[in-house]
Amino acid sequence: SDSPISAYSADSQYNIVGKLDMFLNRSDDKSFWSNNLMLNYGKLKIKPVDEPNETSESADKIWLSTDYALKLWKYKEADIGPFAQLAFQTEFTANQDSPRYKAFSGREGLKLFEGKFVKDLYLAAMQEYDFTYSDKKTMKHGWEIGLRAEYPIREGVKLSGSAKYTDYVHFSEFVPTDLRYDLDLTAKMEVALTDTLAFAPYVSYRRGQARGTDKVGTNLMVGLQLKYADLFDL
Repeated sequence: SDSPISAYSADSQYNIVGKLDMFLNRSDDKSFWSNNLMLNYGKLKIKPVDEPNETSESADKIWLSTDYALKLWKYKEADIGPFAQLAFQTEFTANQDSPRYKAFSGREGLKLFEGKFVKDLYLAAMQEYDFTYSDKKTMKHGWEIGLRAEYPIREGVKLSGSAKYTDYVHFSEFVPTDLRYDLDLTAKMEVALTDTLAFAPYVSYRRGQARGTDKVGTNLMVGLQLKYADLFDL
């Protein structure tokens, strides 16, 4: 398909994905401020029998966001309060015949965060200004629910997962490739090799449907991840 979302037009062979995820957080007794830069890119290479090699993108995302939450209530170890987020998303390269995806978005809602197992759980109204196509700049409105959780199995081994569902309910323009909904799920088991290095088998699943078709796009990946993570105090 010609969707500007790379994951919905990838094939199902071998691929290599690289991801850089950086956070800058500030927390006090009354609030939590988080800033995030995430770079994600993957190439899928296929070698059919007696045919030329084929290459396509399996992941392509640049994400920059700032998120501010108030700590108004407590539930066990977790804080609960209203939050607001501003974000910008684009891609490294254009996907097939589509231009590079480019959009600003905002979210306002309620979240539970920094718990023992649940690190982030939120429900929010969302707005998105999509200027992927120069002749059709679209304002979208919808709602979103998200979850990020961790569960330690034993020392050095933990399960982690994330889930996000976005439902778009209003569009200012009709663009056939705009999504009606988007579901994104990831689960992995991290095994620590050192204090900063971990080995993680993972599975990810994404599902969505564009406005211009009755077909549903899906993307399933199962793989192994080598992860480096460290914290620095400023």
